[in-house]
Amino acid sequence: MNVLIKLLGLVVGMGAGIAANKALEAIWSKSTGKPAPKDATNLEDSLPGVVMFAFAGGAAGAVIHVLTQRATKRAMTKLQKTADEV
Repeated sequence: MNVLIKLLGLVVGMGAGIAANKALEAIWSKSTGKPAPKDATNLEDSLPGVVMFAFAGGAAGAVIHVLTQRATKRAMTKLQKTADEV
């Protein structure tokens, strides 16, 4: 059962990461009027813009990672308590 919860946490984390990336791209496009700089090697995008987008993406990824890890741990703890009560 622990493997199932860990796999579920992985899938939820990946889904949340994809959704956060799409949201970040939409916010970037709306606020700057330019598409999000997805390719760091594109020299037409300004370096500060690319760095800011990378920073925002990394921060969002770190927050999602923490939240999914904590939710997975909480689910595993709850499952273990339930198993002990039975």
